[in-house]
Amino acid sequence: MGCNFSIPFTGDSSVIINRAKTAVLSQGGIFQGDDTYGDFSVSVMGNSISGSYKVVQQDLNLTIDKKPFFVPCATIESFLKKQIS
Repeated sequence: MGCNFSIPFTGDSSVIINRAKTAVLSQGGIFQGDDTYGDFSVSVMGNSISGSYKVVQQDLNLTIDKKPFFVPCATIESFLKKQIS
């Protein structure tokens, strides 16, 4: 039910992590972690999405542990890329 994907970035990891944090918090979610790893959860249209992240060199690796079954991983990946790129 989970999914994994990477979002490449340039520059300092703190910039992309701050964008991710802002996106999650703006949706009323929870974001815990630092510039290298952490976890998050957010409710979207009454459904919970939660996962973790880890920065490896110039990639933000995301693991979605919980998501609605009707929301494809590709949709979540596309949304996150738009929010933090």
